[in-house]
Parts: sequence; C-alpha cells; structure tokens
Amino acid sequence: MTISSAVWTIAGTLFALGLAMLVLRRGLLAMFLGVELMLAAANLAVVRQAGLRADAQAQAAVALILAVAAAEAVVGLSLILRAFRAGRGLDAGAMSELRG
Repeated sequence: MTISSAVWTIAGTLFALGLAMLVLRRGLLAMFLGVELMLAAANLAVVRQAGLRADAQAQAAVALILAVAAAEAVVGLSLILRAFRAGRGLDAGAMSELRG
C-alpha cells in the first residue's frame, strides 16, 4: 500500500465514522463531534492533494478550512452549553421546537 492510498483510506474512514456519528447518535455533543471529524477528514484529503501538486491555493484553502472549523467549534460548543444550562438537556430529539 502506498502512502497516497493509505491517506485516502484514512480520510475515507474518518469521514465515514463522522457521518455515522452524525446520523446514529442523538446527543448534541456526539453529533457535533461527528461534524468535526468529517471536517478533519476533508482537510486531510485537501492537504494530501495540495502536497501532491504543490498548489499554494489548496494550502490556503486548508488554512481557511481550519479557521472555519475553529469558529464553528466556538459557536457550536457555546450553543450546546447554553442549551444545557437552560435545562433542555443534550438530546437532539427533545429540541424539536424553538422556545424563548
């Protein structure tokens, strides 16, 4: 197995695990971690492709993906914490409607 195929296998496995967490789990934190895992897998694939082609634009896209993932982590975790402190729990099924 070459390095390139190993990286693609790892990225695909990480993406599949993240998608499974997002679909199968009902907890907000587990769903959030699934989305983060999918972003990391996509980032790994873009890094590998940028390394193969020595493409500066792809490397800049990786930096942008990392910045968006960090911002999403801050906003997502703060919303999850706010919902937990409001007494709604962390079950996604219980939050079917918005209440003030």
